[in-house]
Amino acid sequence: MASVSPPPGTSDILPCDSPAWRWVESVAAEVFLLYGYGEIRTPVLEFTELFQRGIGGETDIVRKEMYTFTDKGGRSLTLRPEGTAGVMRALAGEAASGNGARVFYLGPMFRGERPAAGRRRQFHQIGVEDVGSDSPAADAESIAMLVRFLDTLGIAGYRILVNTRGSSADAASVSEILKERLKPLADSLCADCQSRLDRNPWRVLDCKNTLCQAVVDALPDITESFSEDSRSRFDEVKRCLDAFGVDYEVSPRLVRGLDYYAHTVFEVVHSGLGAQDALAGGGRYEVPVPGVKRPVAGVGFALGMERLLMVLESLSVELPSLDPPKVYLAALGSDALLANLKMAEALRAAGVGVVASLDARSLKSQMRTANRIGAEFAVIRGGDELTRGVVACRTMSDSSQVELPESDLLEFVAGRNG
Repeated sequence: MASVSPPPGTSDILPCDSPAWRWVESVAAEVFLLYGYGEIRTPVLEFTELFQRGIGGETDIVRKEMYTFTDKGGRSLTLRPEGTAGVMRALAGEAASGNGARVFYLGPMFRGERPAAGRRRQFHQIGVEDVGSDSPAADAESIAMLVRFLDTLGIAGYRILVNTRGSSADAASVSEILKERLKPLADSLCADCQSRLDRNPWRVLDCKNTLCQAVVDALPDITESFSEDSRSRFDEVKRCLDAFGVDYEVSPRLVRGLDYYAHTVFEVVHSGLGAQDALAGGGRYEVPVPGVKRPVAGVGFALGMERLLMVLESLSVELPSLDPPKVYLAALGSDALLANLKMAEALRAAGVGVVASLDARSLKSQMRTANRIGAEFAVIRGGDELTRGVVACRTMSDSSQVELPESDLLEFVAGRNG
């Protein structure tokens, strides 16, 4: 199907692709419902301050990648670059009441990144958030649910990486330690990381530049600088993961790129994505929400749909395809066309997919259409068939044709399942 190209970094999801998308989304809903999660839908537009405060003003997302504009009322609005901040805004009342909530979401996000394989300026995420429980077991359960989702899709060969960022109280002191360790090595860092040293040295740990990774790999383990409570909490998370039967690897350099993370962080990586191998990521967070006294705390994760489908393709997982209509109704003459409209609705009411010719064309042209759309049967009627109350039913696979009473058509086509 030819089309005019959309803007760079965006893509059309065509009818031939959408069954795979719907299947992945339905599996997500099925798995998350097993854990007591309900769907939430938030606006794609939020006040810019939500992301500036929630994600962190010194993150690359806020500094470089957000699509922000001023509306007619002079308010600064932003197309959501990620899902957590908006969900925390929506659930701030539940969190304050102590009731908590478990939700999942599906939808488009927007970042002004350079387009690349699996990376888009408009991309789609599946995410979950568990707001309310501060237990290390909630962190482990979130990872276990992610594992169940991937396994249900048939994805194999992924790795679960886990780490801790320590408590929010640890962050300031560890940030100073990172500055002290990294500044003597600044000349070996990329330009972005050199500028990050004073603003947000944590981001250096998350840089994908190979030069920066080599510097970071040579640093002492920063988790040794965390409080005893933070290290004990991470130990408990690992014990819970063991209880869930989750295979994982501790990755001491894993910090995730957003400022709202505290304590547990995790990623799923897969070789099917190439060098940029992150398939999913998440962790425990404390998100500042404008107008709310305390940050909204919870744990969750998000997966990019485009990247997920890339992995499924790399593994040759059989994905659902577009089901063609079972019946094509061909009409010879205006009277037959009107009669076919009534027949089409009767067949659809019985659950049979139907496409009916809606204009006067030659039989040859209508048969070409029936063949192009992949119909199993072509049902042909003209004036003679109408007079006699019959239809000609052609099986498209072998061009065999039978004549039968109109009243027998439903039984005939419904009983011939491919």
